[in-house]
Amino acid sequence: MNFVFYTHSLVSDWNHGNAHFLRGVMRELIARGHTAIALEPQKSWSRNNLLNEQGEAALARFEEAFPNLVWQPYGDDFPHEEVLDDADVVVVHEWTDPALAERISRTRREGGSFTLIFHDTHHRLVSAEPQTGERLLADYDLVLAFGETLSERYRRLGWGRQVITWHEAADTRLFRPIEDEEKQADLIWIGNWGDGERTAELSEFLMEPAAALGLTGTVRGVRYPSQALVALGRAGLSYGGWIANVDVPRAFAQHRVTVHIPRRPYVEALPGIPTIRVFEALAAGIPLICAPWDDAEGLFRPGEDFLHARHGGEMTGQLKRVLEDEDLAAALRASGLETIRSRHSCAHRVDELFEILARHGTARVRQGLAAREAAE
Repeated sequence: MNFVFYTHSLVSDWNHGNAHFLRGVMRELIARGHTAIALEPQKSWSRNNLLNEQGEAALARFEEAFPNLVWQPYGDDFPHEEVLDDADVVVVHEWTDPALAERISRTRREGGSFTLIFHDTHHRLVSAEPQTGERLLADYDLVLAFGETLSERYRRLGWGRQVITWHEAADTRLFRPIEDEEKQADLIWIGNWGDGERTAELSEFLMEPAAALGLTGTVRGVRYPSQALVALGRAGLSYGGWIANVDVPRAFAQHRVTVHIPRRPYVEALPGIPTIRVFEALAAGIPLICAPWDDAEGLFRPGEDFLHARHGGEMTGQLKRVLEDEDLAAALRASGLETIRSRHSCAHRVDELFEILARHGTARVRQGLAAREAAE
């Protein structure tokens, strides 16, 4: 089948974690014999920032790392209808311009036989654009939301014919343990500053514990203001700026432990939804300690796959335990890796996607799936 993904960006992961998941899903689809293309605006915020900060070498790094992924930038004169005419499944990300999303919807309404899916990995539409969202989704076959809390919002609003939870996951072709990498420091944190949404949390769960234990450590991510860099330095942590997601597994392997510190709006407004960094850290086989968040959907085994810390003092204690007890660290690595490989890879999500399409896709897609299954 032919999949078309409208995304904010495939090529840039600068402050854009959805690119991680999309790349993994597309790689899995291609490995199974399907075709997939990602369309992204010529002036996407993430890609513009990546180019301004890192230059063309960053795009070349993407092409080198993912040579089989197909993407196309679009401008005002892009022939969307021609692309849609050949599509079996069209997935529209929530950052897509509403006017374009409605144009795609109109194409479907006026005779398109593709299955039309709206994919939400944030909460912007239901939170900030309710009137636009209700009108926009009238002709969509499915809404895929990245957590049950968000799915429930859609259901309460009555949007979409079907609203289904479709979690993010780790691209296990990329994220896996690298056993022979030499450790260079104790602690690594990979994440962006977050517009003040977790300033206090980063101090409490990262900088203060690192300083208290005298840890060596690395911080990677973007949009850190000067005062944050000063605070990191005082805590003994080295700031390395942006890191391409393809390089993250090796960075994890060079450190002994990592932490998950979610943004406050996710904890308060979207309980139960982890960031993709949880999946990726566990897939890379690095011990993980989480600041407070509620695994309300039972995605993991808290206490086995990772450790929880309810406050900064507890984070300090948990870090000390993991760094001093190799048996505990090894048990966390093994358990987290087992959970990812059994439940939370991009291959699992593609399996789920095909199950969803078999139930809720258009007749054309259901017939295509049935024919493929019969041939296999």
